[in-house]
Amino acid sequence: MKKRNEQRVIKKYPNRRLYDTQTSSYITLADVKQMVLANEVFEVVDVKSNDNLTRSILLQIILEEEAGGLPLFSSTVLSQIIRSYGNAMQGMLGSYLEKNMQAFAEIQNNLTTQSQTVADQAVSNEAWQQLLSMQAPLMQGMMGNYIEQSKNMFLKMQDQMNEQTSSMFNGFVKPTNDK
Repeated sequence: MKKRNEQRVIKKYPNRRLYDTQTSSYITLADVKQMVLANEVFEVVDVKSNDNLTRSILLQIILEEEAGGLPLFSSTVLSQIIRSYGNAMQGMLGSYLEKNMQAFAEIQNNLTTQSQTVADQAVSNEAWQQLLSMQAPLMQGMMGNYIEQSKNMFLKMQDQMNEQTSSMFNGFVKPTNDK
């Protein structure tokens, strides 16, 4: 019997087919998406090279989702992400986005749990609709405040880095063209 926390292995073949070693069957990207939604731990590996392709498969799923309906990322955000590659702050951006997604997921889970508790207390349909309609603006307000605080934090960090850089190079004299 397989342990719940054991990593599931999906093999990717050259013909672009995905093979789930746990179920001994071929699967689709939609199946992989369902595994993500179910919080299953898995890894996608290239059958020939044994390279880890998990990120590549996840990016394919995101691409399909972005093309399929209401996009999560605007062109502006995607352009800014692309500009971040090779930038000195690239690693920090990845960590920042990851931590923010974790925080967002926690908030979402808490709101879902609280909403379910209210629903379990047999609240009228009208009261339930009011509660749900109030959550969206509340969430937008919280996110707006959070983003403003994050922006201020980055500006303070930038000022500190500028001060440190200035003090480090203060002893250096700028060469002149006097002969």
